[in-house]
Amino acid sequence: MRTFGDLEAEIMDAVWEADSPLSVREVLTRIGERRTLAYTTVQTVAEILHRKGWLNREKDGRAWRYSASASREEYTAGLIETVLDDSADRKAALMKFVEGLDPHEIDELSAAVARSRRMRRQQP
Repeated sequence: MRTFGDLEAEIMDAVWEADSPLSVREVLTRIGERRTLAYTTVQTVAEILHRKGWLNREKDGRAWRYSASASREEYTAGLIETVLDDSADRKAALMKFVEGLDPHEIDELSAAVARSRRMRRQQP
């Protein structure tokens, strides 16, 4: 999995932060608070994200409304998985990552591992 380019990331952030699907104009308005972009630029990049499978779209009159096909957390987890897959020693890379966590994050991770184990045991 590749990381998003700068504009792709801004568009995804706008969509992830929205309560409902956004039109290109709405995405542009949200991004426009940070920088000036042409409508067609945002429209083109939103279409690219749709073709890549990151955005869903639905017709609303003559316009498209975009929503995320995966959550920000799913995207981040995919990036972590890619990094671990690229490591020559997955276990060592994972251990270095865990060593960098603060005690609260380690507790959260331990609880998540325990939940995952319980869920897997319940599956047929």
